[in-house]
Amino acid sequence: MRILVVGAGATGGYFGARLAEIGRDVTFLVRPARAEKLADGGLRVSSPVGDVHIAEPQTVTAETLDKSGPFDLVILSAKAYDLDGAVADLRPAVGPQTTVLPILNGFRHLDVLDEAFGSEKVLGGSCAIVATLTPTGEIRQMSELHSLTYGERDGTRSERIAAIEAEMEGVRFQPRSSDKVLLEMWEKWVFLATLAGSTTLMRATIGDVVAAPGGPTFVEGLLDECQTIALASGYGSREKVLAGARKTLTAERSPMTASMLRDIEAGARIEADHIIGDLIARGQKAGVETPILDRVFTHLKAYENRRNRDAA
Repeated sequence: MRILVVGAGATGGYFGARLAEIGRDVTFLVRPARAEKLADGGLRVSSPVGDVHIAEPQTVTAETLDKSGPFDLVILSAKAYDLDGAVADLRPAVGPQTTVLPILNGFRHLDVLDEAFGSEKVLGGSCAIVATLTPTGEIRQMSELHSLTYGERDGTRSERIAAIEAEMEGVRFQPRSSDKVLLEMWEKWVFLATLAGSTTLMRATIGDVVAAPGGPTFVEGLLDECQTIALASGYGSREKVLAGARKTLTAERSPMTASMLRDIEAGARIEADHIIGDLIARGQKAGVETPILDRVFTHLKAYENRRNRDAA
């Protein structure tokens, strides 16, 4: 199976490196500058579950991709704000038999990919990993969490899912096919929107938020608001999953923050529209009031406005 991983950053680079580590035919679609760095020093992953160095990773750029022909599997891990550009770049890689596996957060990317390539080509998927790309270009995994979930959106088990499972056999992360992949994507979205909303609005860790007056009430109110939207959309979190999320998101002294907060603190771009804005829009469509999410979104868009003004 020919696999194209879109990007070689902290997420795509990690999962792609692990697949290349066991001899899978992996190519990374990267920008020219990243291609040069990978050609010079290879793809390096520092990890508590074992380091890996792919000395000569296969790479292509948008300018050279059309010479490679279509791939069997495209793993798409781009940031939501780069999605349109990524779709335009990878078009030459998508042929009649190509399967696209997006592992972005939220749901709006599915609409974009369906329109671009046809819904029959696009799987549901998600991942869980805490990793960063260092200034030297190394991928640093900061915990042992590293799972990748995928499945047909209608819940069936298909030949292509079986083929992907075969490619994943023996890999040093936790791959899993799911017959409830859309539900699991919603469950992750509910958790992530609550985590991102709480820690960005308060500019603090979960532990700091819940230690503040009204903190637990605020976090639980935000979680309930997100869950109400999921229920109205037909994908409410399962009781056990929701209870686990509530426990994690109200844990005393928890150092947990969302990556969106870390991006804000670094002055970087954020996925406000994809993670929070689209959730609000789905709530409005279903008649769900979203006062807490609205406040979170106002805060995030104000940050974006200031960042854009400062960059002008």
